Amino acid sequence: MGGTARVIQLDDIEGIACPCGWARRAFSELPDAPASVHLVDVRADAEPHHHDAHTEVYIVLECDVGGAVELDGERHPVKPMTAVMIGPGVRHRALGRMKILNLVIPPFDPSDEHLD
Repeated sequence: MGGTARVIQLDDIEGIACPCGWARRAFSELPDAPASVHLVDVRADAEPHHHDAHTEVYIVLECDVGGAVELDGERHPVKPMTAVMIGPGVRHRALGRMKILNLVIPPFDPSDEHLD
């Protein structure tokens, strides 16, 4: 049966700037990948944005005391091991410094990242 399998060391990937801070993105370049995975270092002043087609799942690994995620203007407190699902069209941003794993379905496409 054979399918696609890849092993990637996220902290070896070079980070690139994104509305949240710095992202290390894996698997978005694979044509048959169902999702991409990003290790994101969120800065304190993340920019509100949305996606028309992507669903994102944030898994908080580390965060400052008082960290939160803003979803359509509503603040939701988070702490390590909090999971947040963000559907298409939801305006969102992280509040406070944090490190997250971000699962993006379908794989991330930069043309579907819209700043408010």
